Amino acid sequence: LRACEGREPRPRGARGGACPRAVPGYRCRGPAAVAAAMVKETIRVYARVKPLGRRQQAGSYSVDDEEPLPSLEITVPRDLADGFINNKRESYKFKFQKIFGQEAKQDVIFDSIAKPVAECVLAGYNGTIFAYGQTGSGKTFTITGGAERYSDRGIIPRTLSYIFDQLQKDSSKVYTTHVSYLEIYNECGYDLLDPRHEASKMEDLPKVTIMEDSDQNIHLKNLSLQQATNEEEALNLLFLGDTNRMIAETPMNQASSRSHCIFTIHISSKEPGSATIRHSKLHLVDLAGSERVAKTGIGGHLLTEAKYINLSLHYLEQVIIALAEKNRSHIPYRNSMMTSVLRDSLGGNCMTTMIATLAMDKRSIDESISTCRFAQRVALIKNEAVLNEEIDPTLMIVQLQKEIQDLKYELALVTGKQRTSELSQEELLQLDELIETFLEDSDPDSSLDVGADMRKIKYCFAHMKQIINCPMTPGKQLLSQDTSEEQNSNKEAGEELEKLKGLLQQRDNEINILVTMLKKEKKKARDALSQLNATSAGSTVLEQSPSMSLEERQSPSRCSSLKEAKDLSSSIPRLPFLSRETGGKMSLGCQEAFEVFKRDHADSITIEDNKQLLKQR
Repeated sequence: LRACEGREPRPRGARGGACPRAVPGYRCRGPAAVAAAMVKETIRVYARVKPLGRRQQAGSYSVDDEEPLPSLEITVPRDLADGFINNKRESYKFKFQKIFGQEAKQDVIFDSIAKPVAECVLAGYNGTIFAYGQTGSGKTFTITGGAERYSDRGIIPRTLSYIFDQLQKDSSKVYTTHVSYLEIYNECGYDLLDPRHEASKMEDLPKVTIMEDSDQNIHLKNLSLQQATNEEEALNLLFLGDTNRMIAETPMNQASSRSHCIFTIHISSKEPGSATIRHSKLHLVDLAGSERVAKTGIGGHLLTEAKYINLSLHYLEQVIIALAEKNRSHIPYRNSMMTSVLRDSLGGNCMTTMIATLAMDKRSIDESISTCRFAQRVALIKNEAVLNEEIDPTLMIVQLQKEIQDLKYELALVTGKQRTSELSQEELLQLDELIETFLEDSDPDSSLDVGADMRKIKYCFAHMKQIINCPMTPGKQLLSQDTSEEQNSNKEAGEELEKLKGLLQQRDNEINILVTMLKKEKKKARDALSQLNATSAGSTVLEQSPSMSLEERQSPSRCSSLKEAKDLSSSIPRLPFLSRETGGKMSLGCQEAFEVFKRDHADSITIEDNKQLLKQR
């Protein structure tokens, strides 16, 4: 699913694909295999034979790799002692996906068994790898590894190294990795990554309890999830858990695991900008070994541990047998804690692989046959692995908040409650975009959805009315509007210029006329002033005569000339007198303007009449 962009488990009898990067046991299918939402397959079963010790005698067995599936044949010679007839079966033949001999290295085990499952987990499927066998057959060495050499690393450290290496190479997604380590000891669960584990007794630690939801999903209370951002942190957590694990020396094994341990890697992946998150988990299970108390001869505390171990393995076998039967309605998962935790791995949403560890010495041959029989039952179980995708919870919260707001708007619309607040600028821009998209859409069935807010509905109607009254697209309308405004402004500027030119010419003409008039009036004023001075001198002489009537009688011509002078003085404007009254500061042009003002005034006739009346008096 990673190296060659998609692999599918190869059915029995099929040959491998031509892809040079294909993992053994898988054939390349391209990207289509990655997109498959469900993978149905039986549990894949492998066998690994433990090398013999120095003092152990080899049992009789043979491996046949030429058949479509490799087979392991174990021969048990009959016991003919005491002359009794023995019809016991001598030969037992079992088939596996692959059989690894005594010389198989740890890296070969990982590449053939664990690597395909790890690739499926990176693609979003759940995976489980568990080792089953009698005590001392190499389960812990296969799953965890040995401590003497670096090359003896087991499946768990190699899987961690491979997963983090692939996550570092893939930059198209954002990955989050967590680790948990559960120990089931005497049917009680404990968190091996609890920091109080080393400082306290196991009985004093909080126990991990199983809780089940309405969808029958298992949740483990008091089991911590430790985030691991790189391989080093994950390995440190693994070593911490292995340090806290319960082991003891037994006649069969110097460091026998007295508990079942489940190391789980949780991976979450999300593409940037995507709303879906993929969750997957990989269970790496190291089961405690089954043992026959009659052979080992243990007692006391070790005997109690052996009872619980054999009981839990018995319940595991019951679940396996129930799953293999077609018409079985009830599967006894709840009988033990281990089967409850591994519910998905056994007949559920998981891609499961089993490793049967076999000790082929004469003393353990019966237990090896029992392990092979168990493996054959496991191989009949079918799992349905589903791609684990879900909506991002943060995006779901935003979506639900928007839905609540829409329902509030709809409720306000139904109840008639009016909203008084104005729409924000952002909402107005969004409505404009919706209206523009709606108008440009040629689909007659398209709709304009603005929710149940009456403010938005009214705004949309007003905006649509404005667009209908000006039937242009917004871009063209703005362009034509700008062009027309520019033309109108140019035209108005030209008209204003012509008007100003005409007004300037008119003012020039008026100034010329006024200048000519001023010159004429100035000349008239000078003439009138000289005549007035002469007349005033004559009148002074006349005033000095004692009797007017006598002179008038004596010289009528002189009297007439005096009357004419008076009339002339009354008709001539009194500009010099005005000039004297104002202190001589008023110019000749101002005087002219003042006389024009008096002549054009509405009461000028009345003033003239009063002046004539005063003159007569």
